[in-house]
Formats: sequence, structure tokens, C-alpha cells
Amino acid sequence: QLQASGGGLVQAGGSLRLSCEASGRTFSSYVMGWFRQAPGKEREFVAAISVSGINKYYADSVKGRFTISRDNAKNTVYLQLNSLKPEDTAVYYCAAAPRAHLGYTGTIDIDYQGKYDSWGQGTLVTVSS
Repeated sequence: QLQASGGGLVQAGGSLRLSCEASGRTFSSYVMGWFRQAPGKEREFVAAISVSGINKYYADSVKGRFTISRDNAKNTVYLQLNSLKPEDTAVYYCAAAPRAHLGYTGTIDIDYQGKYDSWGQGTLVTVSS
């Protein structure tokens, strides 16, 4: 089970930190990802992090502004959102993928939603202009 939190209303240029706590699983065995769905649009990849936390991947639209991290001791993955823009407004979902789903590197197709078998309930981020 994944529980996301930290969303809210923020002005353009502001920051937020999203958290996603996992329970009922061996967290350190799962690749963790963040996806988002804006109104009227399909859900899209935002960021992902390998089981060790060493390898991180970002959508081009958020690269340099968002940072994903994880604390395996706390079973939690974070997404730091900086320099927010109105187009970042969306419901943000955390998701977990068993490492075995992503090939021998544990990172193959890490941005593909189909690799993730567990999803949080989503947290809304609204950025005003």
C-alpha cells in the first residue's frame, strides 16, 4: 500500500515536497516512480529512482527542477518540486515496481507505467500564476 501526501496550492516559482510511504512490502526491493495526470490529459511519467537510490530518471519537462529521493529505512520516497509552473498542476501519483520487472539492470523501461504494479491514491498539486 502506498500513501502519498504533500500536495497543495502554491504560486508559480514556489516549492513543494511530496512524500510517499509504503507499507506491507519490502520497500528496498522496489523501484519507485512518480507520475502525474493533469486535467484532461493522460497520466505521464515524472521521475523514478532505482532500488539503491543511485540511479534517478526524470521527464525532460521537470529535469533540473524536480528531485526524487528515497529513504529505505523509512519506506518513503520523496519528490522535491522547485520552480513550479502552472503547467505542473496535476494529481501526482507514486508507484512501485518490483525490481525484477525492469530487467537485469533494474531500470529498463523505468518510465513505462505498465512496469508498476502498485499505485498510491494521488496528491493534488495546484500551481497558480
